[in-house]
Amino acid sequence: MKFVDEAHIRVEAGKGGNGSCSFRREKFIPFGGPDGGDGGYGGSVILRASSRINTLVEFRYQRLHKAQNGESGHGRMCTGKDGQNLILPVPIGTVIVDEDTDEWLGDLVEEGQELCVAKGGRRGLGNLHFKSSTNRAPRQTIPGELGETRNLKLELKVLADVGLLGMPNAGKSTFISAVSNATPKIADYPFTTLHPHLGVARVGEFQSFVVADIPGLIKGAAEGAGLGVRFLKHLSRTRFLLHLVDIDPIDGSDPVLSIQQIWAELEKFSPELANKPRWLVFNKVDLLLAEEVQAKIDTILAKLNWQGPVFSISAALRQGTERLCQKLMQAIQEEPQHH
Repeated sequence: MKFVDEAHIRVEAGKGGNGSCSFRREKFIPFGGPDGGDGGYGGSVILRASSRINTLVEFRYQRLHKAQNGESGHGRMCTGKDGQNLILPVPIGTVIVDEDTDEWLGDLVEEGQELCVAKGGRRGLGNLHFKSSTNRAPRQTIPGELGETRNLKLELKVLADVGLLGMPNAGKSTFISAVSNATPKIADYPFTTLHPHLGVARVGEFQSFVVADIPGLIKGAAEGAGLGVRFLKHLSRTRFLLHLVDIDPIDGSDPVLSIQQIWAELEKFSPELANKPRWLVFNKVDLLLAEEVQAKIDTILAKLNWQGPVFSISAALRQGTERLCQKLMQAIQEEPQHH
């Protein structure tokens, strides 16, 4: 299924039921007073996070979502039935924004978490409420109120422990398929990944973490160049960034320059994101001799003045990937979770 990470919908809560104007009419009761009941409350529109769905594709086909209206009141002091709430399941990791005001309404990050996005209208009052010693036959009622109406933007941010960062063709798709159960498209041309893949990397019998493969970035991605601008936001939830680097690019590009370009895009898009723990992972080391690999890595690290963790792997041959996953699992367990 195509990954759909944005949707625009309109939600309309139900109208409250009107109050009833009624008088008691019974045999042998000559002075039957007012007995008009209240209306029912309008139904609200509620979004609920669900792990059973992972895209917003359903909202592309149905844009308008209405909750049920409340029933009007009846005679004999009968209250109208409340309108039923409309509960819309959304993927875990959905951010809700009011399109008309740009107000941030909420962020659903846990299974079953709910957010009321349109409150149902208040019920109307029947004429029973207006009875007094001076007004024994009131005909006054209060109509039910309209429910809230909102135009919403739903935005899905991938929930993952580790985000893969790197230039197109750095080997991210190969890496995620090597360490997890994901099956991304892999080919020798840029922008193979047109939508994020999530994979679960298993480390031992009961330990695992989620990896998000993000489409490759190019210079200017934060301004909209290439595919990066749509997917940079998915990295904002990750706890660690793995920066995959092609140690010996076929096109002859300078790995140092490529790394610096990615860092510049991160800084432009989100300084907070740029401050996340970042590990450098040199990929495709199987294409070089062992002594050449170390010499290249030392040269690159010296130019970058890099002090963080460094790994060398061959994702295609699964060389060094197991050790990297074990180190990641250890770091994830030690790092507290932040959404």
